[in-house]
Amino acid sequence: MTKDHKMPFEAALVARTGPVEALLRQLLDDRLLSGEIARPQRLMEAMRHGVLNGGKRLRPFLVMESAALFSANGEAALRVAAALECVHCYSLIHDDLPAMDDDDLRRGQPTVHKAFDEATAILAGDALLALAFDIIADEATMLPAERRAALVLALARAAGAGGMVGGQMLDLEAERFRPDEAGIIRLQEMKTGALIRFACEAGAILAGAPAADRERLAEFGSAIGLAFQLADDLLDLTADAHQMGKATGKDAAAGKATLVALHGANWARDQLQGLVDQAHALLHPYGEEAVLLKQAAEFVVARNS
Repeated sequence: MTKDHKMPFEAALVARTGPVEALLRQLLDDRLLSGEIARPQRLMEAMRHGVLNGGKRLRPFLVMESAALFSANGEAALRVAAALECVHCYSLIHDDLPAMDDDDLRRGQPTVHKAFDEATAILAGDALLALAFDIIADEATMLPAERRAALVLALARAAGAGGMVGGQMLDLEAERFRPDEAGIIRLQEMKTGALIRFACEAGAILAGAPAADRERLAEFGSAIGLAFQLADDLLDLTADAHQMGKATGKDAAAGKATLVALHGANWARDQLQGLVDQAHALLHPYGEEAVLLKQAAEFVVARNS
């Protein structure tokens, strides 16, 4: 996996997105895999609608850049990146459902349950979650079996009851039982931060890097994961629906617990800079090799959608 440290971050993000999109299209086509019986057309169309609808592909970018930091197998990193994006998109499909956040738009397009129906949206999300582990476990992800198993375990922990799904549960409960600051941070570390933490840690796992590197990259992921959610909460307060590609102002209307609601926008902006500084410090030992990851941290807090 090669890198150009002088490439502007936005160009690097686009360059990483192309191969991810191509692989996702291939993984979501109608061809059967060994052991499959059939791929129902409506289900596949719903899955493609939920995945191939744009998006920044930040999590795949973090997987591939963290892998490049350790000169890991680029093709294997690409497959892990696609797997993570399947988990992320499944979570968005389910999060948009009427029983959850009840959104009609995602990335400027009708959400899956609006384009199809609720039952199909639920099944599309279920299938994407299963597909993610299929991708990593498959021998086509050219890594030693123990590394594939480590990636499967780490992603399962990040996505499950002690990670993203648990965070979604806490988010629903927060509408009735307002948490304190520590509770909000825990919620956000789980709901948003867990997959971003995995994205960064995955590169070290892919490469078989020492435990210290794996932990350092995981801590970097935690810092930018919290920054991502804090920036998202600010955007929900200040951006418009056209800019975001989805409804805004819903958190405040629902009385959701956020750090922005607790402390205000100015406090949140100060915290964002502190999180960027923390992320940069964690990457200091890697020098110029980590420049794009450092820029990713800056992108997370400066984005407008």
